[in-house]
Amino acid sequence: MTRQAKEEEVREVLKSVDDPELPSVSVSDLGMVHTVIVDGSSVSIVMVPTFAGCPALDFIKADVHQAVLELDWVSECEVEFSFELKWSTDAITDEGKKQLKKHGIAPPPENYEPGQEWTVNCPYCDSDYTSMDNVFGPTACRSILYCSSCKNPFEAMKPVVEYAIK
Repeated sequence: MTRQAKEEEVREVLKSVDDPELPSVSVSDLGMVHTVIVDGSSVSIVMVPTFAGCPALDFIKADVHQAVLELDWVSECEVEFSFELKWSTDAITDEGKKQLKKHGIAPPPENYEPGQEWTVNCPYCDSDYTSMDNVFGPTACRSILYCSSCKNPFEAMKPVVEYAIK
């Protein structure tokens, strides 16, 4: 098996490793996997946390490590989080957005400009008649919104984008 084929196999396995707070939303679909390096039977993975203070990082690291070690050809696996790289909600895949909605969590708004107010469509009824209820949600990366159409409160991923200071 070529090095490239091994890297692709590792990336495929990472699609099955769910975020502990969001079952069925993989760390891959959240855009957390930055680099996969294969050297023979050793694998090194660099990941980007969605939030530096996330309490789930140790669980994610352990789950990624275990999943990769289950590949027959892998003898060792190193997983680390880079706090120098910036994660962005733009890194969430279409599949990740779809899975977030199944949890009642709206994906972040598209084309967000830092400093602008934002809103998203309701993950339950897709109405755009929503309002921010509380910018602080159950985790640092989510807010609480309210849908005036279906009358449901819901969570939304806060937009985190890279921008240049002017």
